[in-house]
Amino acid sequence: MSTTLAPVDPYSQAQGFATPDLSMAPLLAVEALGVRMGIQQILSDVSLRVPERGVITVLGANGVGKTTLMRTISGVYRASTGRIAFAGEPIERLRPHRIVARGLAQAPEGRQIFSNMSVRENLILGAGRAKSAERRQVLEEVLGRFPVLAERMVQQAGSLSGGEQQMLCIGRALMSRPRLLLLDEPSLGLAPRLVRQIFALILSIRGSGTSILLVEQNVRAALEVADHAYVMESGRIVLAGKAAELRDDRRVKDVYLGGSIH
Repeated sequence: MSTTLAPVDPYSQAQGFATPDLSMAPLLAVEALGVRMGIQQILSDVSLRVPERGVITVLGANGVGKTTLMRTISGVYRASTGRIAFAGEPIERLRPHRIVARGLAQAPEGRQIFSNMSVRENLILGAGRAKSAERRQVLEEVLGRFPVLAERMVQQAGSLSGGEQQMLCIGRALMSRPRLLLLDEPSLGLAPRLVRQIFALILSIRGSGTSILLVEQNVRAALEVADHAYVMESGRIVLAGKAAELRDDRRVKDVYLGGSIH
């Protein structure tokens, strides 16, 4: 059975949120981050801030270091220089499961669900060591956000459609009740109507109080839902500002909004 989508316009919903004050102490602060792999410098002097209840997007072409940035924040890769602070505490030396326990979760690029496990088993894994009562409660919350997953709880995750797998990936991350959700290319490979569903979901998650750091190649859609944006090239931040201002920036228009990335 195919996924039933509601006719949602995420762009009109974005107008209902106040822009977070980036001068306040951020929930996430990345300062002068550098990442090396062997002799190759992947990230250089990357700094960004994610405020409470904000949506921040990182834009750029393939291969500029966006996924490396996300994996370093979530503890999969180790920073060679710089600092990462979450809720005021350094996390750049913590292992991924300890970062999740602090309240930061990632929905990775490519979904990375466990294809041979059921939808329910995938979701339960996201809850970590939560007590059974709490796990049941958060599972109900996640299924309320993703009713299509409730219909497929015993189904193998690998048999889901691409859009359903992306919902499962995000739902699994939400099972830990994160204060900050990292979304790495959530619209990749999805049909346009599913893309609109995913971006409406981003706004819904933000509306529930969760901050979001979004890496996305769909620049137009990302700038519509984000408060603030950073543009990466060759492992560096080359442009930053309010999303509404960057939508009108000539450099962004020429490179991203008028070129091969839509």
